[in-house]
Amino acid sequence: MNSENKKACCLAFLGTGSEVGKSVLATAMCRVLADRGVRVAPYKAQNMSNNSGVTPEGLEMGRAQIIQAEACRLAPHVDMNPVLLKPTGETGSQVVVMGKAVGNRQAREYYAAKDDLFAIASASLDRLQTQYEAVIMEGAGSCAEVNLMAHDFVNLRIAGHADAPVVLVADIHKGGVFAQIVGTLECLAPEQRDQIQGFIINRFRGDVSLFDEGVKWLAHKTRKPCFGVIPWFDHIRIGAEDSVVIERPQTVSGDASGRPVVAVIRLPHISNFTDFDPLDAAGGVGLHFLEQMQDLSRFAAVILPGSKNARADLSWFKHLGWADQIRRYYDSGGHVLGICGGYQMLGRKITDPEGLEGDPGETSGLGLLPVETRLSAPKTTTRARFIWGGVEAEGYEIHMGQTLLSAGSEWINVIEQNGKAVSFFDGCASEDGRVRGTYMHGLFDTPGVLKKWLAEIGLPDLEVANVQGFAARDAQYELLARYFENHADVDGMMALMGITPKEESG
Repeated sequence: MNSENKKACCLAFLGTGSEVGKSVLATAMCRVLADRGVRVAPYKAQNMSNNSGVTPEGLEMGRAQIIQAEACRLAPHVDMNPVLLKPTGETGSQVVVMGKAVGNRQAREYYAAKDDLFAIASASLDRLQTQYEAVIMEGAGSCAEVNLMAHDFVNLRIAGHADAPVVLVADIHKGGVFAQIVGTLECLAPEQRDQIQGFIINRFRGDVSLFDEGVKWLAHKTRKPCFGVIPWFDHIRIGAEDSVVIERPQTVSGDASGRPVVAVIRLPHISNFTDFDPLDAAGGVGLHFLEQMQDLSRFAAVILPGSKNARADLSWFKHLGWADQIRRYYDSGGHVLGICGGYQMLGRKITDPEGLEGDPGETSGLGLLPVETRLSAPKTTTRARFIWGGVEAEGYEIHMGQTLLSAGSEWINVIEQNGKAVSFFDGCASEDGRVRGTYMHGLFDTPGVLKKWLAEIGLPDLEVANVQGFAARDAQYELLARYFENHADVDGMMALMGITPKEESG
C-alpha cells in the first residue's frame, strides 16, 4: 500500500462521444500495466448502464469496471464505480450508490444531488489512490457536452480532482474524426483543453499508414500528440458495456451457414445481455437479437433476457404481438428460457405495489410458468454457486422482489451466496421442461451448464469450449493488451503518469 503522503498516479480516457471505445482502451491499459508489474486499479465515477454485476461483498457495480478489475487481476470493488445509473425509462433511472440502490430519480432530481455524489465519487478515488500505484480512469459519453457541463462530474471535473492527464478517444468509424477531436477541444475552456494531453484514434479500417497525414494535421492543429491509431479488430471479444451494440436488430429466418439458431428478444430495457456471450462464442449455433415481431419456427430456442423494467417491457411485448407469437412457438414444440426480468415475464403476473420500476400496479405475464412476482425492496445482489443436474457453476443475482411458485418444478439448487453456504432452489421449469426461468445471470459461463441446456433444446452434439467464464475472458484481456501495445504509444502514456517503462513481469 502506498504511504499516506504519496498517491497513485492516474490517467483518464475521456471520449468525443458515447461508444467510441473508452472502456475497451481503458481495459487494455489496465492489463498492460498489470503485466508490467504496476499495481493498477480501474475507476469510473458514474456509469450509466443496465449491464451490471456483483462484487464479492454482494454489492452492485457496472460490468465495464468489473471487466477492468479482472484485467488488473483484482476482485471488483464499488470504489471502482461508486455511482451507477440504471435507466428505467427515457428520463429516469434507478440510482445505485456504493453498490446499493437508493431509489429511482428523474434527471433533474439527480442533477440536484450532483455535489453530494461528486463528494462520494471523489472519496472512492482517493481511497484507490492510497491502495494502488496507478489508477486508470474512464469518462462517460462526451467530455464536452456544453449544456450538461455544470452537472458533469465523471469527466474533466474528476480528472482534475485526481490531477490526471487526459487522453481523448475518438472513433474514426463513426466518421468526422477531425471534427470530433477539434470540435471537442473548441467546446472546452482553455484550462480544460490543457487537461487533455493527446488523443487516440480508434477503430480504423484498412491500411493505417494511409492516415499518417491525418495524424500530422491533427497534431499540428491541436498541438497535441497522437498516442495511437487502433485498427478495427474482430478477433478479440471484450464484454460490451452499452446495448448500442445490439441496437436495430434485423429480422432473420435462419443462419447463412446452416447452423441452428437461438433468438434473444431485444427488450427496450434489456439488461445484462452479456449473459449470452458464451452462447454466441460456442461456434456451432447462431445467436440473433430480435426486435420486430416475426415467425419463430426456425429457432431452436427463444430467450427472454433481463429487463430493468419488466412491466413496461411486457406491455411493449404484447403491443408488438410477441406474446401471442411466443405462445404459438411454445405450443408448436419450441423451447423458451427467461433470465431475471425475462423469468418474471414468463409467469402469470408481476405486481409492483410501491412503483419501484414505474407506476404502481399489476401486469399480467405470458402465463408459460406457474409463478407470480411481487416487486419489493431491498434489492437482491448476490454472487452465487449453484448446481444443475450434477454440474456445479457460478453466477450472480440482481433483482427486486421475489417470485413464488404455485406448481411446476424448481430448477436450480443454490448452494452458496456471497461466500456463505445456503440451500434453496431458484427458478422454475414447466412440467414438460420446455420452459425454464431463473434469476441466475452468468448461467452459461460454465461450459457444462451451457452444454446441458443445448442438449435440452435438442442440440446435444454441439461442441462447447472447455474454457469459459473468467478463464476465457482472461485470455481475451491478454490478446487485447498485446494488440494495444502494438498500435498505441504505451510508453508515452506511462510517461504522462510519471511511470518509468519497465519490462513485462509475465
